[in-house]
Amino acid sequence: MINLEQILSLDPKATYVQCKKGEIIQRAGDQNPCAFYVKKGLLRAYLLDSNGKEHIYMFAPEDWVVADIEAVEFNEPAQLYVDCLEDTEVIKFDKDCVLKQSLPQEEILNYCKLLFRRIARLQRRVLMLMGSPAVDRYNYFLQTYPQLTHRVPQRMIATYLGVAPQTLSTLRSKMATFDK
Repeated sequence: MINLEQILSLDPKATYVQCKKGEIIQRAGDQNPCAFYVKKGLLRAYLLDSNGKEHIYMFAPEDWVVADIEAVEFNEPAQLYVDCLEDTEVIKFDKDCVLKQSLPQEEILNYCKLLFRRIARLQRRVLMLMGSPAVDRYNYFLQTYPQLTHRVPQRMIATYLGVAPQTLSTLRSKMATFDK
């Protein structure tokens, strides 16, 4: 994001945090959840259903922001877990740090464009989960996260896509055969 670090430096509550692979930096039920800007590394946001099954909401590689938006916006307990898939460096902040800054109109427009792009990607993902075949969902994953196929375990990609790991393996084999 353009100048995000500069904006965060103006917020006395924003903190730089180094996290280890496997560390959970937000848990469902946490009070006062915040947003995380990924400087280096990779985060995953997910929830656990009543049966303990994991559902991955999103991955956040470098220069992405991840947050439990509903919890942050409405000051509610977090619903999402956020953990580190790699050793990760984040800037932890709340939404007010960006809202309270006096920014030139051009920068506000740039942030709005970025926000709308992320919302559009999430909307498309929800719509695809509702009715698109697995191959289309996987291709969209590849478009959205082109650098993650070797950084994220296949079982997590399968969970993100809403398919069994075996289904993803079969799908990838068919795609590799088709590409030859």
